[in-house]
Amino acid sequence: MTRRVSIHDAAENEINEAADFYDLESPGLGSVFLDEIDFSINRILQFPDSSPILKGRVRMMVLRKFPYSLAYSVLPGEIRLLAVAHQKRRPFYWRNRR
Repeated sequence: MTRRVSIHDAAENEINEAADFYDLESPGLGSVFLDEIDFSINRILQFPDSSPILKGRVRMMVLRKFPYSLAYSVLPGEIRLLAVAHQKRRPFYWRNRR
């Protein structure tokens, strides 16, 4: 089954803010962060049920190279990325996102 990825607007903002932050810290690091996001999304598409369930049908994938996790739901025909959460940020701040 081919699934598409949809990204919550707030998660898109989190991606962009983190990439901008990393670019300010070290030019080019933001691109490395974006590559890690792309890699992780592709892994989710390949193995959507491999990440642990956090609550209900929301799963959490930890990034390999950055202190972030991807919160996502596996829906029929779709992966919904709900949050790109820094691991030191208040947990479950994104829980009302759909």
